[in-house]
Formats: sequence, C-alpha cells, structure tokens
Amino acid sequence: MMIMLTYSFYSLIEGFFEWMISIGESVNGVPLWVIEISDKPGEEEPEPAFKYIGNVHGDEPVGRELLMLLANWICDNYLKDPLATSIVDGVHLHILPSMNPDGFLLRRRGNANNIDLNRDFPDQFFPVNNYVNGRQPETRAIMKWLREIQFTASASLHGGALVANYPWDGTQDKRKNYFACPDDDTFRFLASVYSGSHHNMSLSKEFEGGITNGASWYPIYGGMQDWNYIHAGCFELTLEISDNKWPIANELLTLWEYNKMSMLNLVASLIKTGVHGRIFSSDGGRPLPGFIVIKGINYTVQASRGIADYHRLLASGGRYEVTATAPGYKSKTTGIWLDKAGTNVDFVLDPNVNRRGIPLQSACECRWGTRSVIWDTHLEVYLLLIVVVGFLLFLCKRRTYSRLKQRQLAGPKRPVVV
Repeated sequence: MMIMLTYSFYSLIEGFFEWMISIGESVNGVPLWVIEISDKPGEEEPEPAFKYIGNVHGDEPVGRELLMLLANWICDNYLKDPLATSIVDGVHLHILPSMNPDGFLLRRRGNANNIDLNRDFPDQFFPVNNYVNGRQPETRAIMKWLREIQFTASASLHGGALVANYPWDGTQDKRKNYFACPDDDTFRFLASVYSGSHHNMSLSKEFEGGITNGASWYPIYGGMQDWNYIHAGCFELTLEISDNKWPIANELLTLWEYNKMSMLNLVASLIKTGVHGRIFSSDGGRPLPGFIVIKGINYTVQASRGIADYHRLLASGGRYEVTATAPGYKSKTTGIWLDKAGTNVDFVLDPNVNRRGIPLQSACECRWGTRSVIWDTHLEVYLLLIVVVGFLLFLCKRRTYSRLKQRQLAGPKRPVVV
C-alpha cells in the first residue's frame, strides 16, 4: 500500500505548480525530498510559506502517508476546488513526507544512529545539542533549510495521540506545567483551527478543545517546535494525528478523511488571518528588510531580505498596534482590527536625516553606515584637509629636490676617518 501511494504521488505532482528538491540526506544517505506546491515554485513572491514535516519518528508513518495524499489532492483539485486554488495561488507550500527515512525502514523511533530527532535541536533552557557537529544529519538539514527559506508557519505530524500541541514544549525548572510563549493566543488559535476542522480531535476528553501546551502535557527539550519559533521566526505546531502509531493499511484513507480539512485549513489560515504586507523606503521606493513588532507581544517578525514582505500571524477577533522599523529609518505605527479575515498593510518608512537633510544610514548600508554618516556630515572638512596635505607634500618634495641639486653641484663628501 505504501509503495503504491508513493508511485501515485510522484506521477500526480508532475505539473506546472510543483517543485521537488532534496534538502539533505539521512545517516544512510537517503535523500530528504521536499515538494513545493505553488503557482510559481522556486520563485520569491510576497506570499507566506508553510511547511509540513512527516515521519520525524520512524515508527510513526501515518503523517508520511497523509502528506502524500495531501499533495495529490491539492494538485488534482487546483482550479476545481476554491480551497486548493487559494493555497496554490496564495501560499508556497513545502512538504517533507519523511524526515527520518532510515528510522522508517528500521521501524523504530530514532534514526539510523538511534537518535530521537525531536530531541536533537538546540534548546532555550539547557545547553543540549549546542555542538553543531554533534547533531544528526537530518537535524542539520532542517536547520540549513530554514536558513534558506523564511517560513511563516509549519507543523510536524506524529502518532500515538490525538491533539494539537503548541509552544512552549519545556520549562526552565523541568516541571510539568503550562508555560506560555509570547504568542500564546496566536498558537492557541492555530491549534484550534486544526482541532476544530478535524473529525473528532476537538471532542477529546483528555485535552480541552483537542489542543495542549507542550509543557503542560509533558516537557521535552531539544524539540523542533520551539527551535522553529525562537531561531527561525516560524510558528510551528506538533500534531498528533492518530492514536495508533502504525495502523493497518486499509485505515489510511479513513485517517486521511479525518485529517484532510484540518491540514488544508491550517495552511489556508496563513492568508485568512494576521497582517501581511511589505516595507519600503520613501527614498526611491526600494524594499527594506525591516521588522514588525506588535504592541504587548515580546516577539519580532523580520521581513524577507529580497522583497521585504512580512507575514505576521495573529489571533482573530482583536485590535492590534503594528509597528514597522528598519535601521536608519523612522518607525511607523498603525492600528488594525482583525475579525474573520487577514489584512494587508504596506509600510513606507522615511530615512533619518542629519541637519543638512542628508540620510544618515539605510538598511542596505549597515556595514558601512557609520562611515557614511561621518563622511556626509563633514564632507567639506575632509576635502579641505586633502587639499592642505597635498600642498604640504608638494612643498616638501620641492625642498628635498632643491637640496639634492646643491649637493650634486658641491661634489661627494669625503668619508670621515676616526
């Protein structure tokens, strides 16, 4: 069944809106294949990027199979179904069906080195996994991938329970209690999108509403979820999508129907909520890779380096004060109200100027900004100093030439004998 699904998956994604690359290799050299589904794959657009990762644990293959079915369904229903069409046209969706292909083949939790990959990332509380070369190749591949692509949100698919888990995953004192991250309201909203769209996840008797704070459930350290939020600016959920880790093959289509709308609605939530836009300079209109800050939330979202687009996820049903900043520019603030839809706000920032009206520094000149400020402020002084020094060098050279000429006329001096 799994082999058949895999072949079907590869044949159906051959279209103008798919892109397939390897982000690295497993311990045993198996490529970590990623599929990008978009109307313009591989191109930079002012759109949010979302990633799904399955099979983090080798003995939890349901996510691997459901992600293949998800890719099939979106490609089959583009321009037929409005939800599929909005995802392809409005989101760059990346799918990594298996992060742990070696563990899958070995049918065990860890990778080929028997390391739990969801405990292998740098941790905010304890110095585990801080040694780069000590991390597993699968972990390094994910970290490198997120340095290359700026993801807005993501989710990893697991098995063994039925709940949508959100940060923080651990606590500083290692105790089991609710430990909220700065964007707790937004994460609860995203987790509820998945749970509420699921066949029965929200009806859970163990987890209210079918969602849970990770540390409140059971603390873990070195997890991928918290690392995404802290180091990559990516809002990641950990989705437990099946009580049975390794169900029989004929149950997969039922599990797909139970999770289908949840998976689709979570991706679509990137364009249905939050504030999105770009940051520009009023001086020439060039894109500024600035920052977006929400009043009352201790977390900063950075605009992309290339086209300066930002995508700030927020819980619906509230008023927010949004501020855009960039080095060398005056910040701007605006208020927004989020109801049941997202909103778009472009910021045009004015450069800071000196008393002569000359820009002090631009966001694109950070390396040489300080020198530029000094040069612009004292341009006349520098030019005068250059002229004076040049004139003095000319006089000195002329005087030296005159003395040398006199010595040549007088003849060589005799050596002194002591």
